[in-house]
Amino acid sequence: MSQFKNASVLITGGASGIGRLMGELCLEKGAKRLIIWDMDAERLTATTADFKSRGYEVISDLIDITETDNVIHTAKNILSSYGPVDILINNAGIVVGKFFEEHSHMDIDKTMQINTLAMMHITREFLPAMISAQKGHIVNIASAAGLAANPQMAVYVASKWAVIGWSETLRLELESKSKGLHVTTVTPFYISTGMFEGVKSHIVPIVKPASAARQIIHAIEKNKIFCRMPWIVYAMPFFKGILPQRWFDALIGKWFGIYSSMEQFKGKVK
Repeated sequence: MSQFKNASVLITGGASGIGRLMGELCLEKGAKRLIIWDMDAERLTATTADFKSRGYEVISDLIDITETDNVIHTAKNILSSYGPVDILINNAGIVVGKFFEEHSHMDIDKTMQINTLAMMHITREFLPAMISAQKGHIVNIASAAGLAANPQMAVYVASKWAVIGWSETLRLELESKSKGLHVTTVTPFYISTGMFEGVKSHIVPIVKPASAARQIIHAIEKNKIFCRMPWIVYAMPFFKGILPQRWFDALIGKWFGIYSSMEQFKGKVK
């Protein structure tokens, strides 16, 4: 079991949404230190002040994780100042809800950079210290969209498929090195944080942020390989594996209504 007590935890996108909720749970469970990376200065300041007012040790870095040189520099500062990170939660992500031909090249690059490439670069910086210590836990927030196609989020889906493949391969590599190294891949359905404002789901329940945060933290403690929510997400790989593609489209797309869920998408209000 991975222990939060006396652990150093880093969460990207940790100033709001499930990132903040997970950070709060980590601190309540006895984390020695919470390190928050976020690019929203106002929310980062507010969240840090709130946690510190309760007596917790919180380190906050205002950072754009698409700037790899800055990621490397900031990570090295953390390692030299505070030592290894015990639990790294790669949570930061964005979504662009459009048909693919409506995406700008900037939409494509930014989505892949934040959702996929930054996750790899960040992990690459903190992983050697974990390997040296023979202990550590990497948590990668992917998506149920990484398990099945979904219209009007083609690039987002691509970014999360990539995360799942990389995360699973990383798990196998680390398990061959030490029993103390763990990787948990998280594949939630839509979470009602505002990021997916406007989505409609009539059968599969949209996940509440507090529930998502609790399930992820529990999965970390139990060293679970996957954390999927709600229940239907666990069945999705099975259905995809046994059904002809058109049958799968009918089941997931039409009966469950997933393929039309983004039709009224608005996204986070800026």
